[in-house]
Amino acid sequence: MNLLLDTHVLLWVLANDPALAEPARRAIADGSNRVLVSAVTAWEITIKKALGKLRAPDDLVDQLAERRFTGLDVTIEHALAVGGLPGHHTDPFDRLLVAQARTERLTVVTRDPAIAAYDVETMAA
Repeated sequence: MNLLLDTHVLLWVLANDPALAEPARRAIADGSNRVLVSAVTAWEITIKKALGKLRAPDDLVDQLAERRFTGLDVTIEHALAVGGLPGHHTDPFDRLLVAQARTERLTVVTRDPAIAAYDVETMAA
């Protein structure tokens, strides 16, 4: 399975936060699954950290490598796919994650009900 982590899920994984549902935790830890983290997630974390709205590790790249998570670049195809999405979500970061998941056929690991409203596979976090 190819899993795309929503930002809050990535932060829960990095902090070993018990808020993350056990089935999602097992799927992320399962070495047979590919776990992807979008560049848009790093962008969101950086912006929110700079605004003082979020605490997150400074060594994100190292932590992703340590867990063998794969980075997912944002492509022009992903950006254009956002324009075809219905307006279920207004957050531009989440809309781009949905577009990436649809384009790349990924399962989004999230607790955000607005993401689940899209025609995209999700896993409850």
